[in-house]
Amino acid sequence: MKKLILILSFLMLGNCAFAAEPIEIKHSDGIYHIILHGEKIKKKIKFISSEGLITNTEAHKKTNAKLTVNAGYFDPQNEKTISYIVTDGITSDDPRFNENLHKNPILRKNIDKILNRTEFRVVECYDSNKLRYEIVPHNAAVDFNCSIKTSAQGGPLILPNLRLEEEFFVVKKDGEVVRESCSVLHKTARTVIGLKDGEAHILIITDEHPMDLYEVQEYCKKLGLERAMTFDGGSSTSMNYKDEIEVISTKGDGAGRSLKSFMQVF
Repeated sequence: MKKLILILSFLMLGNCAFAAEPIEIKHSDGIYHIILHGEKIKKKIKFISSEGLITNTEAHKKTNAKLTVNAGYFDPQNEKTISYIVTDGITSDDPRFNENLHKNPILRKNIDKILNRTEFRVVECYDSNKLRYEIVPHNAAVDFNCSIKTSAQGGPLILPNLRLEEEFFVVKKDGEVVRESCSVLHKTARTVIGLKDGEAHILIITDEHPMDLYEVQEYCKKLGLERAMTFDGGSSTSMNYKDEIEVISTKGDGAGRSLKSFMQVF
């Protein structure tokens, strides 16, 4: 009997030891690959926006989150958002109220493309009482009996297809690029989020391994991601995990760029 109890105890301990962590982080060649496992983690994700600009580290410490990464685009001149942010079912940041988007004639002409850039959503459906992830254009309708619990807009869509022109990151004339935003065609640090088998995958592509978006697309394909999009990147790329990992751009004063919005996991 004692022998049986010992065997059962060992098996129980073994199962605990090999249980998957809800936040799995892999690091290789300057790229952090974060996987959010399971259903319970979906309830612990929240996108937030700051009234003023703060660093990723400041946001992480202020909220005592387990994981914090940079999210949407913003205007450093007036500190207002260029991306929709939904927090606890309420739109907390709305780019339509950023006057700089309307003052600039080029941006004003393409405002519909900017406002409909791709976003990452956590959607709650009341008939099934379950949460799910979506990567869709901002104007995409939510299914009946469902609502957006939290979301952040970024763009462009990477998988299944790059939408550089459709989301006004690239403008071409006679087949030649005449305008480029967010260094999408140049190698830089990136923050990427994607989906595979119902789980969220976050890529923090650091200054050690900068990529253009065509390279990001190929990398996401190799990982087997089904859908993927970018958040703000370059000097905005940043990540904090507990008090164990801190990633900031090596550019600037080393303190990290001050940002507007963040994805947090609690």
